[in-house]
Amino acid sequence: MSDGAHLAFEVIGDGPIDLVEVGNGTNMSIEAAHDEPRWQRYVDALSAFTRLIRFDPRGIGLSDPFGPEGATIEQYASDTLAVMSAAGSDEAALVATSHSGPVAVFLAATKPSAIRALVLICTYARILRADDYPAGIPAGVFDGFVDSLVEPATPSTSTSTSTAEDTVDDLPLMAPSRMDDGAFRTWWRQAGHRGASPSSARAMFMMSRGSDVRDLLSQVRAPTLVLHSLGDNFVRADHGRYLAGHISTATFTEIDSADHLPWTDDTDTVGEIEEFLTGTRHAPKGDRRLATVLFTDIVESTESVRSLGDKAWRDRLDRHDLVAERQISRYDGKLVKSTGDGLLATFDGPAAAIRCAGAIAEGVTQIGVSIRCGVHVGEVEQRGEDIAGIAVHVAARICGAAQSDETLVSRTVTDLVAGSGIEFEDRGEHELKGVPGSLQLFAVRD
Repeated sequence: MSDGAHLAFEVIGDGPIDLVEVGNGTNMSIEAAHDEPRWQRYVDALSAFTRLIRFDPRGIGLSDPFGPEGATIEQYASDTLAVMSAAGSDEAALVATSHSGPVAVFLAATKPSAIRALVLICTYARILRADDYPAGIPAGVFDGFVDSLVEPATPSTSTSTSTAEDTVDDLPLMAPSRMDDGAFRTWWRQAGHRGASPSSARAMFMMSRGSDVRDLLSQVRAPTLVLHSLGDNFVRADHGRYLAGHISTATFTEIDSADHLPWTDDTDTVGEIEEFLTGTRHAPKGDRRLATVLFTDIVESTESVRSLGDKAWRDRLDRHDLVAERQISRYDGKLVKSTGDGLLATFDGPAAAIRCAGAIAEGVTQIGVSIRCGVHVGEVEQRGEDIAGIAVHVAARICGAAQSDETLVSRTVTDLVAGSGIEFEDRGEHELKGVPGSLQLFAVRD
């Protein structure tokens, strides 16, 4: 309880340092992390060396709504202290991302005995531009963004239902590295809708709009780590440089990323935090192995949604998934995940992956769906139920280069299946986005 309001919180881990996550950089509930593997891994990694305290601010998730005054830094800070007290924490380090940064600065400046350290990630002292603060966003641009993001979308006049294309998408700003991940995009929309109502989301944005803690920066005495993605187009890196330049105890560390959120790509943000708080840094854990990676992608899926409507397309997509799952099982593969418009699977050998791709393509044509496929062999890192690594990235790009009803493979694959009876046509050298140099690709011959 905090001033009569219920606040939902959780405590994870039993490390020697209490670490309070003041804000996760979104308007999503802390429970949303359990449905997104990347976010959950980030939480697990932080709690591996701390006693991690997370909570839903007012208006978010399971916590009570805002009072008539709306969202304010002072109330947010008071709620943070109330959660610390409920969790039995007299002193803690704070980690704050995005709009929660000013709250963490406020607490460090006004309650120094309770705050042992600060970690400020892709955040700011002030969000709006001013004559003496050129790093900020013009007020009109900020207000237009909030209006378009918060207000319910108007359904398209050409159909009776609205689609994802009818709504403003903030994912390119928040996590551009996940733009090609269909499953993540679906989760992002659903978790955002469950996290906060339009009025609550607007209240949080208005708190950000009115935030200006520049005068408090000189009063921060706690050791401070300022982490900022160099390519962040939502809160640009100059905001982080300003924080580090005006907090006498701060260290500024650049993150080689374009993502605003610290858990959406493969950068080792947790390693930076661990080294700052403990003086040591453990190598990221991972189970690496050689695997054949298969990506499939439905051709012209967006156009199909528009022509069929959401319900009919959903039914067709369910049938596609059923066909794919049966064929993957038939060829002893493992379905890693659905990507929304396709799938990712692994196999022990490339011949099985190629034959499975052909069987899926043949099966889904009977339900009016065309796919393209990409196959590559390389080392992958197992991360929970997901996989990562350059081989996964290469296979996805090979899939993207294929034509409708075509399976493309890398030179590595053709060499490994020699003698299998599978025939190929040389498609020449291709430069694939994010892949150094060029790759010789081959199409599987029917």
